[in-house]
Amino acid sequence: MSEFQPIPKAYICNPLQHKTYLINGELREWTGAYDEVYSTISSTEVYAPTLVGSVPHLDKEQALEALEAAANAFGKGNGLWATMRVRDRIEILERFTEKMKTKRDEVMHLMMWEIGKTISESQKEFDRTIEYIYDTIEEYKKLDRDSAHFQKRDGVYAHIRRGPLGIVLCLGPYNYPLNEAFALLIPALLMGNTVIYKPPKYGVLLITPLLEIFKECFPKGVINIIFGRGREIATPIMETGRVDVLALIGNSRSAIALQDKHPHKNRLRLILGLEAKNPAIILPDADIELAVNECVTGALTFNGQRCTALKIIYVHNAIKEEFLSKFTERVDALPFGNPWELNVKLTPLPEPDKPQYIQDLIDDALNKGAKILNKKGGERSENFIFPAVLAPVTPDMRVYQEEQFGPVVPVRFFSDIEEVRQEIADSHYGQQVSLFGKDIYTLAPLIDNLVNLVCRVNLNSLCQRGPDVFPFTGRKDSAVGTLSVYDALRSFSIRTFVASKDNPYNNEILENLLKTGISNFVHNDYVL
Repeated sequence: MSEFQPIPKAYICNPLQHKTYLINGELREWTGAYDEVYSTISSTEVYAPTLVGSVPHLDKEQALEALEAAANAFGKGNGLWATMRVRDRIEILERFTEKMKTKRDEVMHLMMWEIGKTISESQKEFDRTIEYIYDTIEEYKKLDRDSAHFQKRDGVYAHIRRGPLGIVLCLGPYNYPLNEAFALLIPALLMGNTVIYKPPKYGVLLITPLLEIFKECFPKGVINIIFGRGREIATPIMETGRVDVLALIGNSRSAIALQDKHPHKNRLRLILGLEAKNPAIILPDADIELAVNECVTGALTFNGQRCTALKIIYVHNAIKEEFLSKFTERVDALPFGNPWELNVKLTPLPEPDKPQYIQDLIDDALNKGAKILNKKGGERSENFIFPAVLAPVTPDMRVYQEEQFGPVVPVRFFSDIEEVRQEIADSHYGQQVSLFGKDIYTLAPLIDNLVNLVCRVNLNSLCQRGPDVFPFTGRKDSAVGTLSVYDALRSFSIRTFVASKDNPYNNEILENLLKTGISNFVHNDYVL
């Protein structure tokens, strides 16, 4: 794909043999088996995967110890963290964040090697995560301020706040292994829950520089971080029925498998970010140059390995030749290289079997009548396959049906927008759509329909998660629950309150509680 370039000294990979895991506020050293972590990036001229390091291969015993630690820390609702004042939790999170900033270079270096994310995108992910923590803290303060007063109705006073749900099992994805994990961890912790976190298979090492900081900042058992295979450590945790919340960003197969292991499904809260097949719709009056720019970025940023990526493009027949001519030219111009190389856009795929999977999708489409429209489409190397623009794609093709999560771009043509509307309505997924056009009399009915099929309509722009203050969710098989700075705090908590009839006896008790400030729940002070 490109000639081998010696690795700059600053980016040389020195294998990290990580030996500890975090349970009950202790960094325990592992003496059992280890899982080696390889990068598909080669550090030698003759291609070979690079050893990035290793992590403990924990088993059921350690998983249940982590669960016990989280349960003891929650203390059936009476634990230190669950009953702590808002200002005290905030102080701990702020202290943690300041210490986390000192690990930026280490985390970024591991992210580049483990998942092949470019240096600029790795930096952006770290900085965005820090910003997300501060934004969440500010939203938590606002939530606390809004809860500081009493409400009265029908002779009853109510002091309403949001309380924790309990024990959270958290599993994050490999494509945003820091940001997406923290989008679950931070609101869960702020709301008073205790957490067991298992990092993803790819992107597992980059959490290790933060373990000592978690240990230093949080009370014991509040956050427990364990390593291993999901079926060996997440499954036995779920089988106990003691988990209150499953927070997972990944695929629906994993989510369903874990849900099925829980013996009390009606008690299990779900916060899930799952698959998506986000379409772009290019209307005949679209600004072609704008649509091409947004679709190339939307479809192929981080090699298309984003749930918010554009995974199918619908182009009106009247403009298909102009659009595809410019689109394929732009795709072929995307530079491939290692993540630290200047201006690189396409990088090695972290999953060793992903190039073959993409090849299988391409072959299936070609056998059913599609063609590769771009000159470089399908070019292979040991760790990459160049994006193929496929058209015309039909519903019987795998690339139409499956979330490809990689560098292949299926294109469908249409004359009647009703056909596109029907396909989106019939899709198993419902996260976002990108809509390119100008005529408001065409756009208005489309928008009015699409907002009932997906959860975000992007007008003349690519699909994306951010800004993080906006709701991030999906319909159908794409999500359960809503993640954003505002919504995630509510997803990881429940409204709970103290009610009191309005009479002198009760009012005196409430006044004394407020005056003394001895209750962490019944009080009217707040953090500015």
